[in-house]
Amino acid sequence: MSVLTAGVDLAAEPPRTAVAWLDWSPGRAHLTRLDLGADDATCLEAMLTADKTGIDCPLGWPAPFIDFITAHRAGTVRVPPGVPGLTWRRALTHRLTDHVVQARTGLRPLSPSADRIGHTTMRCAALLAALAGQGHPVDRRGTGAVVEVYPAACLKLWSLPHQGYKRTRNLTSLGTLVDRLRESAPWLDLGTYEARCRVSDDALDAVICALAARAAALGRTTTPSPEESPTAATEGWIALPTIPLTDLAP
Repeated sequence: MSVLTAGVDLAAEPPRTAVAWLDWSPGRAHLTRLDLGADDATCLEAMLTADKTGIDCPLGWPAPFIDFITAHRAGTVRVPPGVPGLTWRRALTHRLTDHVVQARTGLRPLSPSADRIGHTTMRCAALLAALAGQGHPVDRRGTGAVVEVYPAACLKLWSLPHQGYKRTRNLTSLGTLVDRLRESAPWLDLGTYEARCRVSDDALDAVICALAARAAALGRTTTPSPEESPTAATEGWIALPTIPLTDLAP
């Protein structure tokens, strides 16, 4: 019996959004579909049809940031006395999961409240609402239909190049990454879409997201502790693979 995972490399608008579908059957994982310029309908289709979908985007905002905005709206903001502005503002920029990922991998995820990825997070929130509206409740801790993933961290944990392959000027590095990925996962069949992965980092990131979704579906990713769980339920949780890429082999 085959299993379908999907990966969504989400951007604020369709032109930089890619969606990949991986069909897992005995002995191989086959890339059956790869859409570039994916609109909301395509992203939602992936979430509805796949057994698990990995999304490269924050699933929520830092709880302290939400509290700050709420207080500002009510006119009740209180700045911590004697604390430098940069210090207390930093507490508003990153989520609990971002700090956990940085401690584990040395990589610092972008801030949904202070970086441009905030636009993408807004789009993601609308997609999650649409998914829930179709009868698929969303658990931002990753136990439901979707899970938050971070391609760069996955690549680093899988001992693959995780930097310097973005944008057109780095096509050589992108091609090298595809070569390394195929060497590490000979069971991964990119099929007719391999050429597209070699020229679009969005396409390859979507594939990495689908691989990470497989790890999550197997229960082989990090999960929040009981103490972290309430915060992760609102802020989101980045699921990091806890097994080598080779162990994903079907």
